[in-house]
Amino acid sequence: MRPDGFILPSFAKINLHLKVIGKRPDGYHELCTVFQAVSLCDEIEFRTADSLELTCDDPNIPTDENNLIIRAGKLLQDAYKVGHGAKVHLVKNIPSPGGLGGGSSNAAAAMLGFRRLWDLKCSIAELSDLAAELGADVPFFFHGGTALGIGIGAEIDELPDAEIENLVIVTPPADISTAEAYEKLGAPNLTKNEAEHNLIVCRKWAETACFQDGPVINDFEAAIFPMYPEVARVKSTLLGLGAVTAGMSGSGASVFGIFDNRETRQTAMKALGEIPNWRSFAVAAVSRKEYRERLGIS
Repeated sequence: MRPDGFILPSFAKINLHLKVIGKRPDGYHELCTVFQAVSLCDEIEFRTADSLELTCDDPNIPTDENNLIIRAGKLLQDAYKVGHGAKVHLVKNIPSPGGLGGGSSNAAAAMLGFRRLWDLKCSIAELSDLAAELGADVPFFFHGGTALGIGIGAEIDELPDAEIENLVIVTPPADISTAEAYEKLGAPNLTKNEAEHNLIVCRKWAETACFQDGPVINDFEAAIFPMYPEVARVKSTLLGLGAVTAGMSGSGASVFGIFDNRETRQTAMKALGEIPNWRSFAVAAVSRKEYRERLGIS
């Protein structure tokens, strides 16, 4: 176990594409989604301790077993018979909830931090397999960059990095229930063979898709926008401010816009800053190489 403290970033994600293919016989939904790591990030500090403790600068974030960081730590303690703990401090910058994967990213970064702090002899693949118990999109955060998520989202295929420099993310004040979004969407029931065929088609499409300036497809928009018109207004505002394309991330409420130059983005950020209660972030895509280097993934 290392006695020194250290800090790891915990990057947000957006969904450049999200299709809900249908509902499987087991009740889960088949997805075809393209994850993209972005530069907006939380920071997680790790120090040695006798017990597992979590603090956070945001009083609205739980610090007990309702937080995935604590659950990730206990999962590793049980799996690898770890007899000591850690003192963890989370600096929260990613809106939560917001469809940006903040909790899932925290879980993955925490597992990487605990592996380093406790000197665990486990591979990234082993961590990723364990992480799927914490949430369907947690495994993506062991890859970073641009990646295809299929099935329930936990099966990850790495894609070439989408080089997107001028992104804006806006999070309005809307607390959206993912379960409610799925219910409103009313995805069709699928047989096992239908699900497998659709995922094969999805993989082939993703190999040649261009995400920088093509339309963003997110099936959840059809369910969310009528229930939360403020989220729809964010998308129309971004397009009105010059975004080449825009779309909701995950099941919302965050919406991102892709701009073709920094100047247009700066003008948009200034205008967005005048809208009450909207949190706006100027970010960029994070390549897989940079992502892995920053998190010490090897």
